[in-house]
Amino acid sequence: MNPTPRRRTHHRPEEDERRDLVDLLPPPRVPGLAPDRERLLREALLRETDPAAPAAAPRTAGTPRPRPWRIRLVAPAVACALAVGGVVAVNLQDTPGRAAPGADGGVPRASGAARLLDRIALAAAREDRPTVRTGQFVYVESRVAHAAQSAGGGPVTMPPVHRRQVWLSADGSRPGLLREAGQPDSVLDAEGPVQNLDGPGATPRPGTLHGSAPSIDDPTHAYLASLPTDPDALLRLIREETRGRGPDPDQQAFTTIGDLLAENWAPPRVGAALYRAAARIPGVTVVRAAADATGREGVAVARTAHGRQTQWIFDRTTYTYLGERTVLSGTGDAGPAGTVVGTSAVLTRAAVDRAGETPPR
Repeated sequence: MNPTPRRRTHHRPEEDERRDLVDLLPPPRVPGLAPDRERLLREALLRETDPAAPAAAPRTAGTPRPRPWRIRLVAPAVACALAVGGVVAVNLQDTPGRAAPGADGGVPRASGAARLLDRIALAAAREDRPTVRTGQFVYVESRVAHAAQSAGGGPVTMPPVHRRQVWLSADGSRPGLLREAGQPDSVLDAEGPVQNLDGPGATPRPGTLHGSAPSIDDPTHAYLASLPTDPDALLRLIREETRGRGPDPDQQAFTTIGDLLAENWAPPRVGAALYRAAARIPGVTVVRAAADATGREGVAVARTAHGRQTQWIFDRTTYTYLGERTVLSGTGDAGPAGTVVGTSAVLTRAAVDRAGETPPR
């Protein structure tokens, strides 16, 4: 073995790393255009398009020299978003299956999302936490709010953010529990009549015990631990399990992965595989500034489909999952673009011995 380190012959990796770090910074403020600068730019444009156009007037003392400038399009801020402490940054050019162009006009934004998700996956794989034992419960405490719309349509109404606690049997052998502020406790998956959850943040609905095995739609911690850790195989499984559901298979896969990440506690290697599987879905982008239901700001991985953008928000330094947010990507009957219609913030995940028990603070 040759102990001499290999000499670097170029600096491309450093440039890529610098570009990635810049992508994670919040968007800069856009300065206004001074009248003198606007006049000079207009005259320059006329000269390029019409050779007969008069030359620009000579620059007098005190007139600032024109500098290179860029324009960023920023979605309008809305009161509904501010009410939940979020900073809205919606890319209205996002469409399913097509990534928006990068800052340099040539690199697709999706490649930035793939690099960010790879970092998030690495952080998830290294997470040091206790093993959830058979017979225990996965406890998740969060803050959530979901907008409501009247049957006749019109703008959505966003309620205040409230506390949500859920206890899920690790192996499915014992009844779980949902405790949500302002509502009675709901027993989950008990013998006889049960309350079913259609997803993180969903309101329980009455049902009957179906006795079916855990699945992608109704997972236990033990089921999550059995999922493949190869991201291609995992994404293939998710697509097969959700085939024919919804008009957009890619968005369905993205939503399913988000549900598995939000109100569960996947083992580190499986969590890493879920993030890498998400990186393989077309149309996934980066939102450089987003905030969860408690106002914690971070960077988000997002996908836009059917008039809404779903954002998974992560800590900018540790890449820890903070929460999820859904905003309107276009103006319509429900409200203007950027209106928050769903928000959450995960505060605690832990393993406890019984439903209703909370971990020590």
